[in-house]
Amino acid sequence: MGEKKLTREEVAKFLEKDSQFAEEYFSTKATSSMVEKWITKHSGGKESISWSGATGTSLGDTEKGAAILKHFRKSMSGAGGSLKNLISGSPKPKTLRRSRTVLKEMNEKEMFMELIRDIANELDINTLSHKILMNVSILTNGDRSSLFLVRGPKEKRYLVSKLFDVSENSTLEESIHSEADEIRIPIGKGIVGHVALTKETVNIKNAYEDPRFNREIDKKTGYKTHSILCMPICSHEGEVIGVAQIINKISGDHEFTAKDEQVFANYLTFCGIGLMNAQLFDMSVQEYKRNQMLLQLARGIFEEQSSLDGVVHKMMSEAISLLKCERVLVFILEEHEEGDEVVFATAFDLFAKDGEVKKPSAATMEWSSKNGIAKHVATTGETLNIEDTQNNSPFKMGVDEGSGFTPRTLLCMPIYNSEHKIIGVTQLLNKVSGQPFHEQDVNIFEAFAIFCGLGIHNTQMYENACKLMAKQAVALEVLSYHATAQPEEVDKIKKMEIRSAEDFGLFDFRFDDLKLAEDETLTASIRMFQECDLINKFHVPYDVMCTWLLSVKKNYRNVTYHNWRHAFNVAQTMFAMVKSGGMDIVITDLECFALIVACLCHDLDHRGTNNAYQLKSESPLAQLYGTSTMEHHHFDHCIMILNSEGNNIFESLSSEDYRNVIKILESAILSTDLALYFKKRGSFSQLVEKGEKDWKDTEKKDLLRGMMMTACDVSAITKPWEIQHRVAELVAGEFFEQGDLEKVQLGQQPIAMMDREKKDELPKMQVGFIDAICMPVYKMFADIWPGLTPLYSGVKSNRDNWQALADVHEDAQGNKNRGEDADERVNSTSAGTAKTDSNAQASNSNNPSSHPSPTPQPTTLPPQPPSADSKEMREKASSDTAAPEKDGDLKHSEVITPPKKLETSQDNIDVEKQNMKNVEGSRSATRRTSAVHNQERESLDSKPKSSLCVLL
Repeated sequence: MGEKKLTREEVAKFLEKDSQFAEEYFSTKATSSMVEKWITKHSGGKESISWSGATGTSLGDTEKGAAILKHFRKSMSGAGGSLKNLISGSPKPKTLRRSRTVLKEMNEKEMFMELIRDIANELDINTLSHKILMNVSILTNGDRSSLFLVRGPKEKRYLVSKLFDVSENSTLEESIHSEADEIRIPIGKGIVGHVALTKETVNIKNAYEDPRFNREIDKKTGYKTHSILCMPICSHEGEVIGVAQIINKISGDHEFTAKDEQVFANYLTFCGIGLMNAQLFDMSVQEYKRNQMLLQLARGIFEEQSSLDGVVHKMMSEAISLLKCERVLVFILEEHEEGDEVVFATAFDLFAKDGEVKKPSAATMEWSSKNGIAKHVATTGETLNIEDTQNNSPFKMGVDEGSGFTPRTLLCMPIYNSEHKIIGVTQLLNKVSGQPFHEQDVNIFEAFAIFCGLGIHNTQMYENACKLMAKQAVALEVLSYHATAQPEEVDKIKKMEIRSAEDFGLFDFRFDDLKLAEDETLTASIRMFQECDLINKFHVPYDVMCTWLLSVKKNYRNVTYHNWRHAFNVAQTMFAMVKSGGMDIVITDLECFALIVACLCHDLDHRGTNNAYQLKSESPLAQLYGTSTMEHHHFDHCIMILNSEGNNIFESLSSEDYRNVIKILESAILSTDLALYFKKRGSFSQLVEKGEKDWKDTEKKDLLRGMMMTACDVSAITKPWEIQHRVAELVAGEFFEQGDLEKVQLGQQPIAMMDREKKDELPKMQVGFIDAICMPVYKMFADIWPGLTPLYSGVKSNRDNWQALADVHEDAQGNKNRGEDADERVNSTSAGTAKTDSNAQASNSNNPSSHPSPTPQPTTLPPQPPSADSKEMREKASSDTAAPEKDGDLKHSEVITPPKKLETSQDNIDVEKQNMKNVEGSRSATRRTSAVHNQERESLDSKPKSSLCVLL
């Protein structure tokens, strides 16, 4: 027995009884065609119905119909949900769109209102544009239609084809133009451009007769254009926001009538409102996306603050992803004052295809420097958006030879920190779409750059904090080692007699501190300040001067060479240059005060190792200072002592004098870095060659003071031979100690000058050092200040002595090698016959080159008088007889004596033989120091001629 089937009457009765069920069923099961038929049937000849809330006649004669329509409105009306749901692409409620056939069955007024409602609630600009064109075609019976929207800034507007050549059967996906393939039309060009410019309606009955028509479009599409109706779409303010174009009317005589124009204009009025709403919605969507991007960027940047490289890499990756470009360059500026020339400290380069951030090549940096864009933006703060970098730009970029990259479009913007100071520049090159960067890109990139600037600034602050921590670690280490002067020590010095400068020998360039006790070096230092009347002129309390000197002396470590004695000798040379050399005519009292202080402090807390060792060992000092590591530390330590209680010898100076003396002090101490000496020497040489007399200019005076510091720092090379050789052994000993540390602690092979296994090369290295560093500076000073000639004479004399010893070592080494070769030949000769042996001996006896030349033996001579060039010394040296060493080795306590030196008659120099006395080994090693710097620089290491480089 089968199931009983319900009749239509029973179903209708049930639905009328249960209206709630009828509403729910209809809203969930009804199709679009069912709804259209229902609306058509119930609209009759009455006014059109609006389910979006517009006024109109009732949809039904019963309450049931009204209730059903109410529920249907709720389910089927416009886009709903949050902005997040709209953007995320979640499914939208379906909207009902009547077919062209149904619309054609309506009267003109009803169809017009229906088409208006069709676009009223549409917020997606792509869908809206497609609906506008479809509806316009229905209203005017057009066959094809296109929509162009206005883009660009007001001063440079253009039209882009949002949808092009839309037909009745075209879908949105088929008609929409992406950024890559959209058509750009300048305002005023062609039919569409003319309408956008003039706001006129253009109705062309024969397109091929109008010169504005572009026939190339028909050739590409294969479509024949006859008639065209083109009209502007304006906002409520009357501004053109787009242009709609209809082609080929499909009814009548295929020409658009005046009535078509009226209908077209009326509908586009509502379309303008709809487009404005859609564009505002699109702007909201873009703003939402931008905010989300910036939040993501902020999270990424602020999570990575330990490394500048890490932050910049994150920033560049986000820029590539967000703005869809082919390449990003970021330039970070060096710290500079306003008005200084812009210099980039570092740069980063990222290609979208590689995905790896790299440092730009030298060729790329040169390319960037030549086109000048980054520097221009860093200097002016201007944002550059260049649409054609090769043809239409004041900056001719050309091709980047470093990567082979050819830029087409560019967006360049400065990066600011939180203080609105430019700290970098970023460049975006070539949008992937091939189009220029538009205004929206600029807005997004501007907000992007702000966050990047904050991230970079915070990272730099973090790195500075790390440096401060390293500085604190260094300070704690220093404080733990050094002690300040105690009151009883100060009282002792204050009570000591201060001998005269003549008694100390302070005016003499041949000064030797070996005869002074430790406390006498302090009183001699006080005498230098008194002799220049600096204590009186600058109102330095005597107890403060004593306290400061004791503190400075205590803050020198007990290293082999770079200790207090070395600093004291450097200060004495500076004193002699000013007082005996005649430089007091160009050096002011304040400068003299600062320079003597700089000499006494220029190697404070020296550890017996140079800058290179600090870098290799990754010491806290290397982390704290990037360049001139030890020199910066010496200056900072000097300031620390001055700031200590009871040690400020500058406390009575005026504010201006105090600033000047600190500036001079810093420049002078940093000048003891040989790297700076080599940079300055060329400029100083030019001034000397032209006989410069006026040294009042600030730059010239600073240059002069720096060269004076170098001359004082290496002045041991100008001393009498006995002193010079003794100092050279001390320096070599300190270098060898560093070499031992490099071998043991770092596991590295030291350079030759620090390898004790190559100590026999000391004379050769000294000659190289004199030629490369010492001879030029003393020659220049002797040329321009005759009173400094003794320094030049001393270095020339010592070079001759070192060269003689180097020749001895070279000859001995050559003889040794020849002797070994001879032994090998003898061993290989057959001893079978006496005749053969005899012939071999005869052959050797006839060949002078086969006999090794005798090696000159070093001699130890009686003590020399103070003047190495005096007549008495030459006579005494000539009358002495040299005592040869047994095995040719030199003991640490002995002085190397150069062999006899033969002078030519052309030089008019007597034949001399310089002799030296034995000196106390252990006592001199602990008490004697002299002025030469141990700074090891790459510029010297790379020279083919090695030197001991008794560096600053």
